[in-house]
Amino acid sequence: MAVPEVTVETAPLTGTTADVVALAVRAVDGTPAASEDATSLARSMGLDLATGLARARAKGDAGEVVDLAVTDPAVPTRRLLLVGVGAGSLVHLRRAGAAAARRAAGAGTLATDLAAGLDEEAVRAVVEGALLAAYRFRAEGAARDPRTAPVTEIALHVGRRGPSARGATRAVRLATVTAAAAHRARDLANTPSQLKDPAWLARRARELGRRSGLEVTVRDERALAAEGFGGVLAVGSGSARPPRLVEMSYRPRGRRLPHVVLVGKGITFDSGGLSLKPREAMVPMKTDMAAGGAVIAAMAALREAGVRARVTALVPAAENLPGGSALRPQDVVTHYGGRTVEVLNTDAEGRLVLADALAYADAHLDPDLLVDLATLTGAASLGLGRRHAALYSTDEELAAGLLAAGESSGERLWRMPLVDDYRPAMDSDVADLRNTSGDPHVSGGSITAALFLREFTGGRPWAHLDIAGPARAERDEHEVTRGGTGFGARLLVRWLEGLAARPVRES
Repeated sequence: MAVPEVTVETAPLTGTTADVVALAVRAVDGTPAASEDATSLARSMGLDLATGLARARAKGDAGEVVDLAVTDPAVPTRRLLLVGVGAGSLVHLRRAGAAAARRAAGAGTLATDLAAGLDEEAVRAVVEGALLAAYRFRAEGAARDPRTAPVTEIALHVGRRGPSARGATRAVRLATVTAAAAHRARDLANTPSQLKDPAWLARRARELGRRSGLEVTVRDERALAAEGFGGVLAVGSGSARPPRLVEMSYRPRGRRLPHVVLVGKGITFDSGGLSLKPREAMVPMKTDMAAGGAVIAAMAALREAGVRARVTALVPAAENLPGGSALRPQDVVTHYGGRTVEVLNTDAEGRLVLADALAYADAHLDPDLLVDLATLTGAASLGLGRRHAALYSTDEELAAGLLAAGESSGERLWRMPLVDDYRPAMDSDVADLRNTSGDPHVSGGSITAALFLREFTGGRPWAHLDIAGPARAERDEHEVTRGGTGFGARLLVRWLEGLAARPVRES
């Protein structure tokens, strides 16, 4: 879907003709209050803000909304929203922007002072929240209800005490870039798997790459077999729709730019294979390629975001189905580069496709930094819930950069340990490794999965993001929408925006 258009206005809100107006409410000495300009605007519409806030027992908490009807027929605005901004942190401002846009659904235009007097980073948070909450996904042919349609235009009144009009416009542009990336990632994840097979995902990567100035190469099943991508082929062997490996390349002009390789799990549907999932666990599995979708969407945003790094993306895509030729428990897979893996659980398939891509990146792409994303383990969501992704890393600077990007983007990470004492649990008697722990006394499934992946990174600076929890949502909450959340897309764009300052590794 299209991202709503945002315009920057330095003039006061007085005289706006927007269908809905959203005014910021801040808690002052424990009492919610709007600005004098907002109070004056409400009075001109025949409304008393103090009375409205008191009746609603409002507190000014982030995302709290008091919805007031405008009854004066001479006023074009029909509704006035009083939106709490909490402590004014980036998280709270993003929630406020989201609350305003979500409550304004069904109206065509929204005007707001939520960004008035704020710096550029805060303006960006408000706009990102509004644009992210304005996302809707409808299957092709499904009826659209105009009463719940997202706003199409947002007038952002920044006032004269905040950033210059140029600075606010820059913040809006970057917010639009990151929100559009999240929208693309959500669209990819939410598309039903009857349409979304590995070939479909590869076509979408080609289309987005062409529009974004990227080089895109797709390996089909014949090329995968010829080059030795045994993990991708094994996982896709049970499906009539064969696997693919998507490679996308972004090469901005400049010398000695850092080279980053991003790897995203692209399992377009995961039944568990012969280690079949229960029905309930299978229902959301159209989103098991959410990480691959986030990587593709982030790549399509790099040029607009002005990223000054060379970036290559690898998305191994396969369907994990229990067909007659499917991978069996205790089969041995030979991965790219020759390492062998005994498969104990065919539902631990994500690490098998990632292993091929990581080994290929190490052998042929010579990255300075290697980052993979995957909806990899239920253990990660059991430990961290649905609001944080698990971060594992072998490099302190890389981990710090990703954690900072998570905070600024709103896609938060939590650093987890790579426990070397657990590594022997992955040893096999018949192969180099097992794909799951063979020791009943070792749990920590997210940790052992990360340790497995580390074996294929060649000792390079590497980070693994297990996004199984936040990649999906059961309900709308703040800027997150139900279904595929697009988690990872704005995080990656934010991280890559500031990456050029890192020294290039000497060869």
